[in-house]
Amino acid sequence: MKAYGLTHCGMVRKENQDSFEILELSDKALICVVCDGMGGANAGALAGSLACNTFVQYLKVHLKSASQMKKLMLKAVEEANRAVYEKAATDPSYRGMGTTLTAIGIWDKDVCVVNVGDSRVYAVGEAGIECLTVDHSVVELMVQRGEITSEQAKHYPGKNMITRAVGTDASVQSDVFTRQHTQGDAYVLCSDGLSNQLADQELLFEVAHGTSYEDCGERLLQIALSRGAPDNVTMILAYDET
Repeated sequence: MKAYGLTHCGMVRKENQDSFEILELSDKALICVVCDGMGGANAGALAGSLACNTFVQYLKVHLKSASQMKKLMLKAVEEANRAVYEKAATDPSYRGMGTTLTAIGIWDKDVCVVNVGDSRVYAVGEAGIECLTVDHSVVELMVQRGEITSEQAKHYPGKNMITRAVGTDASVQSDVFTRQHTQGDAYVLCSDGLSNQLADQELLFEVAHGTSYEDCGERLLQIALSRGAPDNVTMILAYDET
């Protein structure tokens, strides 16, 4: 597996609080993580970068086999949470900072996804596109309760209000999903700065019909920027090496 990532401040924000990391453990093992930080001043950027780095460094040291992925990726989120939470306690200007964290581990045919917040992972293949994560957000709860529709949720006020974050509390609850990798499938990890600007079918079209995955990433970024990109835009594309 190979991966390509990019991040951009967007058209409105003055600071990029998103972060991403790609860790290639071997030609068959890959870890990708995207974080979307939150907090005043430099706190959001610090939270995102600290969580990203802590997550991948923990797995770089401890992850030795596919069978360990689920347990150790959950543990890596806990380590990232501890690092951000403890850093926030060192300076009043960092108080309350936090970040989303969405990651995928691919080891040969085994795939594991962990998620906190509203950054997403999509699988793209012959069967189409599937979002592998569930947003931890106020609007997602409203959709689940039947108070608004999925279509209404796309433009609902306060769409960016999340119900879980890494680093805001002493402990964190992660969602975890496992599946088998199908040859030819690609995975898109992204902050909401991308997913809020493109429909799922647009993502599918760009990934499925691009001339290269690097070109695809640039095209997706340009689409988001052309639509105003009010938030930071970050994405990773993970794909089979040909």
